[in-house]
Amino acid sequence: MNQAPLVALVGNPNAGKSALFNALTGARQKVGNYPGVTVERKSGRFSLDDGRPVELVDLPGTYSLDPASPDEAVTRDVVTGHQTGERPPAAIVVVVDAGNLDNHLRFALQLIGLGLPTVVALNMIDMAERDGLTVDAEALARELGVPVVPTVAVRRRGIEDLRVALGGIIGATPPAPRGDTPPADLVALQRRARAIAAVTTTKPEVHRSLEEKIDRVLLHPVAGLAILLALLFVMFQAVFAWSEAPIGWIEDGFGALQVAVADTLAPGILRSLIVDGLIAGVGSVVVFLPQILILFLFILLLEASGYMVRAAFLMDKLMAGVGLSGRAFIPLLSSFACAIPGIMATRTIDDPKDRLTTILIAPLMTCSARLPVYAVIIGAFIPARDVGYGIGLQGLVLFGLYLTGIVGAMLAAFLLRRTVTRGAAGTFMMELPRYQWPDPRDILIGLVQRAWLFLRRAGTLILTASMLLWLLLTFPQAPEGQSQVEYSAAGRVASVIEPVVRPIGFNHEIALAIIPAMAAREVAVAALGTVYSIESDDEAVLEQSVTERLSGRWPLPTALAFLMWFVFAPQCLSTIAVIRRETNSWRWPLFALGYLFVLAYVAAGITYWSAMALGWA
Repeated sequence: MNQAPLVALVGNPNAGKSALFNALTGARQKVGNYPGVTVERKSGRFSLDDGRPVELVDLPGTYSLDPASPDEAVTRDVVTGHQTGERPPAAIVVVVDAGNLDNHLRFALQLIGLGLPTVVALNMIDMAERDGLTVDAEALARELGVPVVPTVAVRRRGIEDLRVALGGIIGATPPAPRGDTPPADLVALQRRARAIAAVTTTKPEVHRSLEEKIDRVLLHPVAGLAILLALLFVMFQAVFAWSEAPIGWIEDGFGALQVAVADTLAPGILRSLIVDGLIAGVGSVVVFLPQILILFLFILLLEASGYMVRAAFLMDKLMAGVGLSGRAFIPLLSSFACAIPGIMATRTIDDPKDRLTTILIAPLMTCSARLPVYAVIIGAFIPARDVGYGIGLQGLVLFGLYLTGIVGAMLAAFLLRRTVTRGAAGTFMMELPRYQWPDPRDILIGLVQRAWLFLRRAGTLILTASMLLWLLLTFPQAPEGQSQVEYSAAGRVASVIEPVVRPIGFNHEIALAIIPAMAAREVAVAALGTVYSIESDDEAVLEQSVTERLSGRWPLPTALAFLMWFVFAPQCLSTIAVIRRETNSWRWPLFALGYLFVLAYVAAGITYWSAMALGWA
């Protein structure tokens, strides 16, 4: 069976490649890594106008075929047929910003020079027209010698024309791998690009004045930073305020399911496995899906609107103070979702010391896996009341935890750049994209993908950890009158660890929960859910959420210390494995494990001792 022809989607950053990819492939996408590297590989399938299937691969955005970072090297290797495990493309779709041809055409000319069948997608043509620009697509096609199709990816305009153009250039069989990229004079290419842009574009006297006025506010060193902090504050308030109702529905559903299974099955190992292990463990994590989706909704909106890069630009001066460039901001912000793609995103950083430092501090960004832990403890110990108009205390505490992680990361970067990753500070140069309304379809695709990843994680890793924990908590069976949790194998292991963590306020339950949390942060919540479920067979207790069962069970200093532990504690084992792959050494993941454990222990201890001294017990 013949493989579908491979089409490479290439272009500068902020050209709208992702929106065009989504418009062409819809939900028929898969995400992986390129063979031998950890740069994300997003591919999907669609049909040409004549019905032929095509595989589309979205390559990392780059400015040139002369790579300055690892992800740019992947783009070069794929389009030249040198990427290990990737067949050569049958055609290239070059995505250019219609309103920024001066800069984007230089890379387009390089790609056209490869000699592969090429189509240029003249994207964001509506934004160019909004700014008063007129681009002659036919004249541009004559100048470049390849088909040019005007598109508005976020509105799906020009998509059918693009399919037709691709159908006309893709042959029956993919071409053989090409040789090395022919050398090109970049200065001459830039002159040629500007000359083509000049003869194909008519510019108004006043260009992008509205965006410039907006940028004067959003990029202001004081007002812009205040707006950024306000946006983050609103985001964390929304995580609690907007998710309250759907979380309640999911909790009620899992509580009813536990009671129904408990009533159906006779007491015994099978009932305990399903009720105490599967439902209590996995259900205690799944209930926080609404909060995670709200967090991702904000991140996707900021990215799609064009604000995210401006936030990086705004943070450049602040990050320069700790020895990093603004380019590190986007990988760090990505780490709020998950540290793994955040660490992978550091491949856009060309300076090796900058990149290593960013990798080592990325685990300090509060990933979404920590959110269930924060939500449980905050919900159980922090009153759900307002401290100001529209300002909830729980959301304020959550914002404080995220802010603590950011401050901790900056302090760690400051120390690392002056010790183990010493070197000159890197430079930051990044093109500011146009502002645009996010496409609801793209946002929905992003949320569905994130929900699926979370539920798949809950159904695999967290389910496995919960089952294993249930097994260790169930056996050996305790004699009559003794605590099953303390007598079990897991309880005995926790008893060994408890003396080590008791000075920072941790009890036997916490000692038991932090062990499996090394597999995944959410497992700490699943562990507590399983423990409390095994401790009681009362139907009224089974219907309670972990938050309700935990409320009032620990002293407040212990709860605060537990929160602070998870702000700084090392990430899951998957993150450590990615650090190993990215640095090609065990030295740096072991270093990260060591310094993060020390930070977590000290921070939790200071929090506990301070709270005790203030009489909060």
